[in-house]
Amino acid sequence: MEANGTRRICLTVAYDGTAYCGWQIQPDRPSVQQTLEEVLQGVIGHPVKIHGSGRTDRGVHARGQVAHVDVATRLKNISLLRAMNARLPPDIRVMKITDAKGDFHARRSAHHKEYRYFVVMGETVLPDKRLYANHVYRKLDVEAMRRAAEAFVGRHDFAAFTANPQREIETTVRTIFSFKVSHRGSEVVFAVQGDGFLYKQVRSMVGFLLRVGEGAEKPEAVKSLLEAAAPRVARVPSAPAQGLFLWKVWY
Repeated sequence: MEANGTRRICLTVAYDGTAYCGWQIQPDRPSVQQTLEEVLQGVIGHPVKIHGSGRTDRGVHARGQVAHVDVATRLKNISLLRAMNARLPPDIRVMKITDAKGDFHARRSAHHKEYRYFVVMGETVLPDKRLYANHVYRKLDVEAMRRAAEAFVGRHDFAAFTANPQREIETTVRTIFSFKVSHRGSEVVFAVQGDGFLYKQVRSMVGFLLRVGEGAEKPEAVKSLLEAAAPRVARVPSAPAQGLFLWKVWY
């Protein structure tokens, strides 16, 4: 605990992003960050600023979002967790609260993240899946998508697989540690791990892999686009938001 009576805590948060404009606070629109801050402030009685490991867009979900916040309270972490979950809407849950060092930062201290993207193939999709998976009517060539996904692994310039974030960024170079495409029944899961991700990078990579799976692009095209490092064009679409989950963050 700091001399001023505050301490830093780390929250692991899961949420259904359907009803929110995304993680980050935006004027006159509900966000996950704002909801958490308002609830925590109500529990401990003073204003707080919660910092997430990264931003998720409108409609994107999380199983393992991580955030840090400085609090001045005698409540134990388990009591904080229970009090917050009792007040939060049912589409947001704090899964864990732990003490953190004073220099811990949810975004800057992270060295490894995993996103998963879910697709359901076929004529119909079950109603309980509609908000948590992208429905693709055609059968996809999973082996072709696997070959294409392998080309993303390594350190590359991902300029062709990111959208304009409307803010300054230092570099579009990122490292992908693994990119797995699994298939069971009508469901296809894309699981990608990396040191960090650009704005809409995962949805752009998956969007292109889906074009490969449909036969509109060859697996080898990924390598060509990475080598060109040109700004994203129409042949690299963003996959719909509802299939994407921030799965886990490592420190």
